[in-house]
Amino acid sequence: MFQQQQRMIAACFVGTLLALTAPAAQAQAPSGEPLKIGYGIAQTGGLAANGKSALLAQKIWEGDINAKGGLLGRPVKLIYYDDQSNPATVPAIYQKLLDIDKVDTIIGGYGTNMLAAAMPVIIQKQKVLIGLFGLAVNAQFAYSKYFSMIPLGPTPKVSQTKGFFDIAIAQNPRPQTIAIVAADAEFSINGAEGARENAKTAGLKIVYDKHYPPATTDFAPVVRAIQAANPDIVLILSYPPDSVGMIRAVNEIGYKPKMIGGGMLGLQATSIKMQLGPLLNGFVNFDYWLPIKTMDFPAVSEFLTRYQARAQQEGVDPLGYHIAPWGYSQLQVLQQAVEATKSLDDDKLADYIRQSTLKTLIGDVKFGVQGEWAESRVLELQFQHIKGNDLGQFKDPSTQVVILPAQYKSGDVIYPYEMAK
Repeated sequence: MFQQQQRMIAACFVGTLLALTAPAAQAQAPSGEPLKIGYGIAQTGGLAANGKSALLAQKIWEGDINAKGGLLGRPVKLIYYDDQSNPATVPAIYQKLLDIDKVDTIIGGYGTNMLAAAMPVIIQKQKVLIGLFGLAVNAQFAYSKYFSMIPLGPTPKVSQTKGFFDIAIAQNPRPQTIAIVAADAEFSINGAEGARENAKTAGLKIVYDKHYPPATTDFAPVVRAIQAANPDIVLILSYPPDSVGMIRAVNEIGYKPKMIGGGMLGLQATSIKMQLGPLLNGFVNFDYWLPIKTMDFPAVSEFLTRYQARAQQEGVDPLGYHIAPWGYSQLQVLQQAVEATKSLDDDKLADYIRQSTLKTLIGDVKFGVQGEWAESRVLELQFQHIKGNDLGQFKDPSTQVVILPAQYKSGDVIYPYEMAK
């Protein structure tokens, strides 16, 4: 009995000593009911590669914010469900999060189609929604509490492909005709609408303008139909599986327009870049962040080091350049609004986000009309000099040369396309 009492006294002494010597952050550890943040995010299906990468980044944010004391003095807990890259699953996910899980607040998932499917529920519930990579989602809703983490500026449909057109019309001889081919889905339809405006502004004649069904797997007939129209340049607005199929078909057929690419989702994912390797050479496409000196914003390199250390173990994009900093930044926007307002009231959060410049991993963020960015910052790049399928090549920014905007430029376009093959 005496020895047991001695052990209890010693334990209490050690516990007291640890409490007295612990850092202040530990002494103020969050307590009470978790502050639950809910959302759907693609973990399977065509958007899974980027969805998984975003989720890991969001988990890193969750650990960081809890190490700093949580939000409103409460530990933060992410509540998420796989939307299967299927818009039909999304409304039920957000209904469940809000009505059954009773989350305190929500964020948007990844991708235009998923965000558009969530909007009716969000509007009905009058919740703030910070979306991740949604193209002109709010154009049809004009909802005042929607904010878009995608650097497309106040005219998103036009901005998505403007860089592609700007590069094309700067060439000598100047191209005269264009083909526009798009998946019959929200992102591609919105992008094609903006592309038609860009073509008109650029004085390019559209000689082919068609949609293909989302279930398409054989793209050879599509590519041959475009080839028959004989356009100078080809703009493709595609989803990840389509992008792979389209690039393989272009290479297998040996089709060589003067310029091709522009709006292809999936080519930003490391696994897809490694899969395609040299087949990518010459394609011009968009991205939103790359590890170039002009985009080395505060803390982003340190974050990517931590992300990459966990990525292989968790089976996600090993580099995370395209979406991981954005997934983290999406939650930084919410975090700053909650901390500044000391509230979870959706009206207060929306007012703060709308009026403020937010500090994030991907630079300062200021929202403008319809929750889009106040200014556009889309990168237009060209894949160049890829010689194999190894990971190391895609750590090297020289294989993904940024052409526009000028302030982020890292090299020149190789034109026409066949010269880059």
